[in-house]
Amino acid sequence: MNRRNFIRISTLGAGGAMLGGIMSGSGKEPSLLDRLTGKSPTDDFKYLRTPTYCEVCFWKCAGWVYKNDQGEIWKIIGNEIDPHCNGRLCPRGTGGVGMYYDQDRLKTPMIRTGERGKQSFKRASWDEALDFVAKKLDHIGKKYGPETVALITHGSGGKILTTLMKAYGSDSIAGPSYAQCKGPREAAFNLTFGASLESPEPTDIRNTKCLVLIGSHLGENMHNTQVQEMADAIDRGACIITVDPRFSTVAGKSKFWLPIKPATDIALLLAWMNVLINNNWYDKEYIEKYASGFDKLKDYIQPFTPEWAYGITTIDPVKIHDTAKEMANAAPAVIIHPGRHVTWYGDDTQRSRAIAILNALLGSWGRRGGFYLAELKAIPEYPHPPFPPVNKSWRDILGDQYPFAELPLANAIVDGSIPGRLKDFQYRGWIVNGSNLNMTMPDSRKTLEAIQNLELLVVIDTMPMEITGWADVVLPECTYLERYDVLRNDHNREPVIALRMPAAEPKYDTKPDWWIAKELANKMGLGKYFDWKNIEEFLDYKLQRMGSSLKEMKKIGVKKYAREGGDLYFSAENPPTYDTPSGKIELYSTQLEQAGFDPLPRYTTHEEPPEGYYRLNYGRTQSHTFSRTSNNPNLSAIMPENAVWVNPKVAANWQFKDGQDVWLKNQDGAITPFPAKIRITERIRWDSVYIVHGFGHTSQLLSRAYGKGVSDAALITKVLIDPVMGGTGMRGNFVTFLTENPDKEVKA
Repeated sequence: MNRRNFIRISTLGAGGAMLGGIMSGSGKEPSLLDRLTGKSPTDDFKYLRTPTYCEVCFWKCAGWVYKNDQGEIWKIIGNEIDPHCNGRLCPRGTGGVGMYYDQDRLKTPMIRTGERGKQSFKRASWDEALDFVAKKLDHIGKKYGPETVALITHGSGGKILTTLMKAYGSDSIAGPSYAQCKGPREAAFNLTFGASLESPEPTDIRNTKCLVLIGSHLGENMHNTQVQEMADAIDRGACIITVDPRFSTVAGKSKFWLPIKPATDIALLLAWMNVLINNNWYDKEYIEKYASGFDKLKDYIQPFTPEWAYGITTIDPVKIHDTAKEMANAAPAVIIHPGRHVTWYGDDTQRSRAIAILNALLGSWGRRGGFYLAELKAIPEYPHPPFPPVNKSWRDILGDQYPFAELPLANAIVDGSIPGRLKDFQYRGWIVNGSNLNMTMPDSRKTLEAIQNLELLVVIDTMPMEITGWADVVLPECTYLERYDVLRNDHNREPVIALRMPAAEPKYDTKPDWWIAKELANKMGLGKYFDWKNIEEFLDYKLQRMGSSLKEMKKIGVKKYAREGGDLYFSAENPPTYDTPSGKIELYSTQLEQAGFDPLPRYTTHEEPPEGYYRLNYGRTQSHTFSRTSNNPNLSAIMPENAVWVNPKVAANWQFKDGQDVWLKNQDGAITPFPAKIRITERIRWDSVYIVHGFGHTSQLLSRAYGKGVSDAALITKVLIDPVMGGTGMRGNFVTFLTENPDKEVKA
């Protein structure tokens, strides 16, 4: 499998190869569509080009939006100098045009006229809608305190809305990307190395000799840079080890596939430590020089042999030994990948701690082929008065719960909106931006209960998602192709920024988030925090102080800066520093011990599926991002619905036929309102089923996505909370099959 074929298969999928080939091009040569039509984006008299960065997923690849001679948005290609994409967009990125042309988009502000949960709204002007919101926020702030209003956001617009919230007096600003996704690994790496991973993760895949993926579906979750670098690594002969109960796309490119029994990952990680330490295959010099707690770790892992792990994980002890040897042979150019969506079983910080410890034993942190030292460019603030003090911060509200949470928790905001859940505190209002909480938060019943106890729910979105049906006010956001946003500024090998500017005027009566925040601030008497005429002035002020300008960025889209913090890797001239209590890598965590948690990762058994039930596993696909793209006309054409992966042994027991419709029912009696088709495949273990996340929409306003496939969110009613940092473990749910329509009423 060469690099070209890997990228075609893993990043485009069935049907996606055609879309990618037609729409994207490389930026150097005309795309297939260019050649077929005789058009070229270099024909300046026909094509207009504006810079952007993608909002379809969090990777935010920079690109160029091309318009035809009628001024219509035609296609998007990658920006060649952007390290997030290297000029290549995935199908999601090229399909972003579909967001702009989707006829189902929210088109005008709306105010509720009936009870929550019913699609009963009246059209409103922006002035009327923002007046409504401003008055309600003023009422809540005076009666309960501004800290009782929370912002839940997922997207670039959340940056400026954050300024509004802080000016109002609340710091409860949460993204589901933390406690529902990557939070446990951030806490774990911070406890171990004194540094979080951030995004993109500083994995030096391009130079690695061994890449270990534990439930990380590269090639399906479309982390663009990492997929491209992995393809290069495969061509160079790097060893890929995939640990997954499912034969994922990347498992097919791996030297080793370990089909682990779900919920036993910590046992495997401990066994790998046992093999590395007892065979002296760890980086002794690195550990002696930079780590603390090794002797305690060595004593601790003695019982955890490969044979012990075999009885738990079902992985052959020889395979455990051989894969440990592969890692040791490659060290320090080895990466045990930290993953992204790591909220699984409630002990997720400890599992991520085990991953961090393994990387430390192999000497990969701060080393070539392991983890590089990322750097970020400081962006100056636009001047504004100091924010008012917060009467009660999110940390005060949590008290001693989840002591290692580094950011506010969206699930804690949901809990805290239900009377009696938090001592002496209750959230009274939410502003939800670009986050369909009905399909994002686990246990949607609790989310709806929380919403019913709010005095105000404002939803800012581009599409009529399920959450909009519960809003008091709906504010229609224009798509990322129609707006300026804050500068993209992420950690990378070298500091790099990217500009997003509108390629077209907003369709319908939609507005960008910056305009919504600024206008709302003016109505609330907070205009002094937005003391700029327009977003162009706001951005140019920052860029001028960074040695650039808005004029320059409109031309180049992406700007790189020289590193100021030393080399990319540790060296004698660039020695490591660790922001931990000991000043070293903490294999044995004194911070966890002092807080009453296990200082070393502990394997504990998890609940098994009842008879006739199977563990629910869910994941991503090349074609979609969460539930936000399943109605996109370009991307839904590639994958209109999901299927239920079932092992042939299970299918035989149930007498299933391939393509047969089934409904899923979980251990608590929750049933999917719509069916999905059975996919019989050896690529899933017999004790599990698998579905792609993001389908089964109940909003009838989504003409392409409504009723297509099953929703994993509808089945996640058991939530295993991580006590260390509050992450929501969502893989403790089990399902069985219904072969006849349960005639369940569908509520949008």
